[in-house]
Amino acid sequence: MKAVVVREPGDVDSMQFIDVPIPKIGPKNLLIKIASSGVCYHDVLVRKGVIKHGVQMPLILGHEIAGTIVDVGSDAGGFKSGDRVATTQRYHICGHCHHCRTNHEPLCEEKKFLGDYGMFGGYAEYVSVEHDNVALIPEGVGFDDAAVTACTIGSVYNALRDVGNVKIGETVLITGASGGLGTQAVQIARAQGAWVIAQTSAPEKAAMLEELGGHKIVVHGRGEPFSDQILKLTGGVGVDVVLDNIGTPVFESVRRSLRTGGRWISVGQLTGDFVQFNPAQLILKNISLLTATSTTRLQLEQCLQLVKRGMVKPTIAQILPLDRARHAHDLMAQAKITGRIILRPEA
Repeated sequence: MKAVVVREPGDVDSMQFIDVPIPKIGPKNLLIKIASSGVCYHDVLVRKGVIKHGVQMPLILGHEIAGTIVDVGSDAGGFKSGDRVATTQRYHICGHCHHCRTNHEPLCEEKKFLGDYGMFGGYAEYVSVEHDNVALIPEGVGFDDAAVTACTIGSVYNALRDVGNVKIGETVLITGASGGLGTQAVQIARAQGAWVIAQTSAPEKAAMLEELGGHKIVVHGRGEPFSDQILKLTGGVGVDVVLDNIGTPVFESVRRSLRTGGRWISVGQLTGDFVQFNPAQLILKNISLLTATSTTRLQLEQCLQLVKRGMVKPTIAQILPLDRARHAHDLMAQAKITGRIILRPEA
């Protein structure tokens, strides 16, 4: 099969479009013929060597996958050849630890992330995934939308609903709102009854963010602080919740934008840089610093139903053939797209 393989960290030239064997399946595995694979900034960070934890090279990038089952392992019950499926972001979980047994499988100590762990990734014609990490695609939902549901919708659904417990009438700030996660977060926060402020450094994307449900759009120059704008919009009080997709580059602006008793949910970190702060800055305002990672299979199933019902729409920026994965990474690095790029092996 054709696949995009990275043997060692580097620039886009480290991505080689080559022939590799179709992956074998074990008793718990499903072999999926890939129809669509999303391109996440996580992929860029893995390829560059910024993300190291859990990474085993050589690898096939990509953790946002949808396709059709073509082979089923002997212990992979509940699925059959011909089923249309989408994956969570994982290749493997243990299935029996406390986290796996309580619908928190992204926290499994044995988890292996698709696109990070060896030759199990979405930038290929086929992928082998253990059945615990796969959900059926509802009728009426296309492969492109299904591929990105777990990561873009499921991750912020997890963050805003299950971790952040956003309530009707609360004010929610979405950082990096025009990115792959941000465009979905605006929609999810709005659907939860929040008053949504969308932050972006791209003025040309402000109108789109309003269409997605942003009540107020904060535009600023890249690298410039924006907390003064947030405080002005909230009468000097600050926001109840921040869903932060960016991390270190906006850390100080986010801290200053939160009201007393606010909740800060971190879901993204776009650089390898660290940040220094005095914990008293959070303690004196009783700010809760929370994190949300990945998507459970139950959350994926729930989000696919949201997509089916038209309550949330995955934002697809471009569709490219698999052999143009390097170009997709160039576009991601330039931050010139809104939403996700889809790679199709048969495009």
